[in-house]
Amino acid sequence: MNATNMFNLTGKVSLITGAGSGLGRVFCETMAECGSDVICADINETWAEETAGMIATYGVKTAVVKADVSQENEVKALFQKVHQEFGKLDVLFNNAGLATKGAKLDEMSLEDWNKVISVDLTGVFLCMQQGIKLMLQQKRGSIINISSILGVVGMNPDILATSNYVAAKHGVIGLTKSAAAQYGQDNIRVNAIAPGFIEATRLSDVEEDNKKQGQGSSTRVTELTPMKRLGKPEELKGLAALLASDASSFITGATFILDGGWCAW
Repeated sequence: MNATNMFNLTGKVSLITGAGSGLGRVFCETMAECGSDVICADINETWAEETAGMIATYGVKTAVVKADVSQENEVKALFQKVHQEFGKLDVLFNNAGLATKGAKLDEMSLEDWNKVISVDLTGVFLCMQQGIKLMLQQKRGSIINISSILGVVGMNPDILATSNYVAAKHGVIGLTKSAAAQYGQDNIRVNAIAPGFIEATRLSDVEEDNKKQGQGSSTRVTELTPMKRLGKPEELKGLAALLASDASSFITGATFILDGGWCAW
C-alpha cells in the first residue's frame, strides 16, 4: 500500500468522546480530514454540535450524541446509536475526562476522588467494553485511549497535586495493555496517547487553577519542559491519524508520550 494511502480513513466510522472541546475537537477534525465519518459524543450537546458543524465541511457523515461516559446506561445507548446509524465502529477515541482542583492526598475529598475516577477511568472501561463488542463483530478496530504524562510519572506537588487524576491516568494505561493482550488475535488494536502540558486542556487548566491558589507556576512548567513551551492541540493530529489508520497495523499495547521532553529528564 502507498504510504500516503495508509492514512486514508474513507469509509471508516470513528467515535470520539469528549468531542465538544480541546483535544476531542482536534481528534474529530483529524478523523474527518482523513475521510472518516465521525460521531461526536459529549456530555455538553451544544459543544458537540459545534464540533460537528466545524467538521461537516470535510464532506463526511457526522452525528452528535449527548452522553455521560460515567453512566453505563448512557454509554450503552451511545453505542447502540452508533450501531443503528452507522452499522459498525472502526475507531474509538476515549478522550472524555475531567480534573478537579489541586489537593494533596490527605486533603482530597472522596467526592473529588470519585468524580475523576468515574469519568477518567470507569468511563474509559465502559466505552472500551461496548466498543470492543462492536469491533469483535467485524474482527478489526483501533481504540485510542487518552492518558497523560501523569499516567507515566508522578508530579511535584508544588506544581500540581492531583492524586485522583494521576491514579486514573495510570489506570488507563493498564487497561490499554490488558485489552491489547486480550484482543490482539481479533485484530483489535488498543493504544494510548499520553500528552504533557497542552494549551487549553484539562491538565493545563488545573495547573492554572493551582497557580491562582499559589500552588503552581506556568513559568515553572515551561522551565521544566526541555522544549520550553506548552504543546499545541494540533500537534497531536499526526499521532492520532497514525494510530487510527492502517499505518499502525502492527502497533498495539503501546503508550505514546507527547510532552516536549518532560519525561526525558
